[in-house]
Amino acid sequence: MNTFIAYCGQVWRQLAGRYYRISIKQRILFSFIVLITLSIGAMGSFSYWTAAQEIEDNAYAGSQETVSKTTQLLDSRLNDVALSVQSLMLSDAYRKMMIDVFSHEVSNYYVHLSELQYVLSQATFNQPIIENVLIVTPIGDFYSTTQIRAQDSSFYGSELYDLSKEQPGGYWAKGHYDRLFTGDQRVISFVVRGIYEYPYTPISNVYIVVNIKESRIDGLLNQGGEPLGRNYYLLSGEGDAVVESRWPFRGKFPWRPMMAEDGEEASGQEHTYPYDGKEYLVNYKRSAVSPDWIISGMQSRDQLLGKLQRVQRTTLYVIGVFLLTTWLISNQLTSALLKPLFKLRRLMRRVEENQLSVVYESRYEDEIAQVGFQFNRMMSEIKTLIEDVKSKEKDKRQAELRALTAQMEPHFLYNTLNTIYCKSVMGENDDVNEMILALSQMFQIGLSGGKDLIPLEDELSHVRQYFAIQQKCYEDLFEYTVSVEDEELLACQIPKIMLQPVVENSIQHGFSDRSGGGRIDITVGREQGMLHICLEDNGRGLDAASVKQGMNTAPLSQKGYALFNIRHRLALYYGADARMEIDGAPGKGARTDLWIPLGEER
Repeated sequence: MNTFIAYCGQVWRQLAGRYYRISIKQRILFSFIVLITLSIGAMGSFSYWTAAQEIEDNAYAGSQETVSKTTQLLDSRLNDVALSVQSLMLSDAYRKMMIDVFSHEVSNYYVHLSELQYVLSQATFNQPIIENVLIVTPIGDFYSTTQIRAQDSSFYGSELYDLSKEQPGGYWAKGHYDRLFTGDQRVISFVVRGIYEYPYTPISNVYIVVNIKESRIDGLLNQGGEPLGRNYYLLSGEGDAVVESRWPFRGKFPWRPMMAEDGEEASGQEHTYPYDGKEYLVNYKRSAVSPDWIISGMQSRDQLLGKLQRVQRTTLYVIGVFLLTTWLISNQLTSALLKPLFKLRRLMRRVEENQLSVVYESRYEDEIAQVGFQFNRMMSEIKTLIEDVKSKEKDKRQAELRALTAQMEPHFLYNTLNTIYCKSVMGENDDVNEMILALSQMFQIGLSGGKDLIPLEDELSHVRQYFAIQQKCYEDLFEYTVSVEDEELLACQIPKIMLQPVVENSIQHGFSDRSGGGRIDITVGREQGMLHICLEDNGRGLDAASVKQGMNTAPLSQKGYALFNIRHRLALYYGADARMEIDGAPGKGARTDLWIPLGEER
């Protein structure tokens, strides 16, 4: 239950969200449509419901009366059949036969068979509903010679005989195939024990079986009902078909009546029942002759209410006409009312496209016009603020870039001067001279006349001079290569001092645990319209995840700020267009990839 309530709440929120997102024009149109639809629909539905209820009540009352009359007629026919059997047992021919049965005399069998022909013919003449009569005795079976007895079927081995043991006073058997006479037709049977001398106790081994065709009972039930779309069925108290000639159901009757303890049908206001996707009016009446039999009337509700379909269609047509009229009127009305808002919305869209010179103009001085004038004042203030922000952001960006570049240069300078000092102390003057010359050339390139962007060729010369200095500091520690796949790339402008900090990390950290065999490879190429620079070493490697995490936040100390500095400067120059990736694993070296847009100077 809680899950269902939560689901309904979620659906309601989704519908409410969609309603809030539609335009005012659509809301007005939707409101008109809902109002008109509810008004006309409520009126039409109430009229339809009232008429349908009246028709249903009348049809139910008429069907109940028909069921009652049909039940009386059926009871009368069944009573007549029972009376015919009693008349047969009072005949002289029957009495003579019973004397021989009682004395087990079989010699007069054919005599009694001939004498009983008139009695049997009289019974079928008086009651045309009777198909055939069979008198079962220990000395033989007696029946009308106009009928052909099925000699291979014995009554004593049939289901009728088994039922006779359970109901010794006689009973009506539901529809079944006649196995006692040829023809294999479906019949309803009345089975009763034979009387020796009426009204004495019946003889247990003599039975009279009267068969009635199912089709005659069905015709009796449904005479006059078909034109009204009604069908009547005879069923047992368990819901099984007594007559299956028109039985349309799969299995038991779907509306088995609820019986009260006194045997009468339970009363109730509801008399419409669903079945197979349709609804039916159903009535019940119990037979007085065979209390286990029930006559049920059934009528399709759709067929009963067919005449109301015209009213329903007319209501739908009226709703359609009103909806179309509402749509046309609301379109004109909302267009006139919302025209100033649409104009203001077009101006706002132009503002979204950075056209900040738009101005709202209107001859009216209503509420919407006041909003437009407020929009003009807002745009004037926005343009002023934008100019101020642009100026301040430009100054801030230039200051931040120069601060980051200045942060890189002292860092390298400290390390290099320390190395030169060590060389001079040890008396390696030639190396000191070469290092000072290389440092001078590096500073010349690094200063670059105060420019923040330098050609890639100068940046590579800068890092080569750095390699020369470091090879003097760490003799035989490493080798390096610099390869460029396209000479035209050397003219590309990139931020200065981008490669030297990465090379310094490789030397200081990647080769810190070795005395030789190091290698650093720098490759420059073009990839998907961008300048791709790859720096790779065979040092002791790194934890790529930790390094990437450290690159996203400013370090708290001087240690480890180089990579963060490079990434930050790339973001300031190129935004999301440039990127930097670090890869590697402990013991497997490290790799740094830089992607810089071509042909852009930021």
